[in-house]
Amino acid sequence: MVKRKTMSTIQDLERATAEPDKRKYVLRLYVAGITPRSRKAIANVKELCDEHLPGRCELEIIDIYQQPKLAAGEQIIAVPTLIKKLPLPLRRFIGDLSDTDRVLVRLDIRRRP
Repeated sequence: MVKRKTMSTIQDLERATAEPDKRKYVLRLYVAGITPRSRKAIANVKELCDEHLPGRCELEIIDIYQQPKLAAGEQIIAVPTLIKKLPLPLRRFIGDLSDTDRVLVRLDIRRRP
């Protein structure tokens, strides 16, 4: 059983470091309830995933009021916060993520102009 977990981790890392247009993205978005700012961040991230990462994005939305331990474990100090878990390096974004170009560059989806 330990070997399977190790193999899965190796496979996840291989996928994460694959060619840029084939990498799988694992994103976590931390929000605080259903505020207008949270809704906007959720809509922006979903649009980004649908448009730029179709079929390659695993998005988890976490409400810090519902799951405060997850937020504490990630040391979330402001919301909304988006964390890119994979591909490495880990990145954090704070805000409603409305500056799509900047987010795409920081996610390593698009190169800097």
